Amino acid sequence: MGPAKLSSDPYNLIITGVGGQGNVLASRLVGTLLADHGYCVTIGETFGATQRGGSVMSHVRVSSETTCSPLIPKGKAHMVVALEPTEALRVLMDYGNPACQALSNTRPIYSVGVICGDQNYPSSEDLEKWMGEMTARHWLIHATQEALQMGSPIYGNIILIGALAATGVLPLARQAFERVLSRTLSPDKVEANLTAYDKGYSMIA
Repeated sequence: MGPAKLSSDPYNLIITGVGGQGNVLASRLVGTLLADHGYCVTIGETFGATQRGGSVMSHVRVSSETTCSPLIPKGKAHMVVALEPTEALRVLMDYGNPACQALSNTRPIYSVGVICGDQNYPSSEDLEKWMGEMTARHWLIHATQEALQMGSPIYGNIILIGALAATGVLPLARQAFERVLSRTLSPDKVEANLTAYDKGYSMIA
């Protein structure tokens, strides 16, 4: 018996953020989870000018039937997951479409231009408005805030994986996630990551 049918095949997921936020790790965890379910998973990555602080985008293509080319065609994303909200908008401009969904962290990371006063960072109201205009459905969650309450911002990417699981767009069950983590992490680290996953899952209504 093969893997469960996807809403679209291939299903095109983009995980984006800036260097140092952990979105490459997140994409590989999601890819491993889905591969364990029997799907063909292809991951392609693009990096901005500087790895830490520059834009980082992972293309995760999931199919029950075939291996896909690593990069998603423009305008063909089904879901965008962003660790930084303006990165969500940047990706949606190129890869979004009227049926696309998005899940984003709310915590901004300011570019040098914003810090120097040469550029303005959008208000939270504008971010919400624009994301609503660019997607069929979107979720904005306080992933970094919750991660900091756990003691470290590094859990933000895992919180977003838990939230992605709760949207139901891909089979990312907690039990399977625990199995993947247990292959490489000590029991205490597995437990901390499961706590982060649960926090994210509970943030999706």
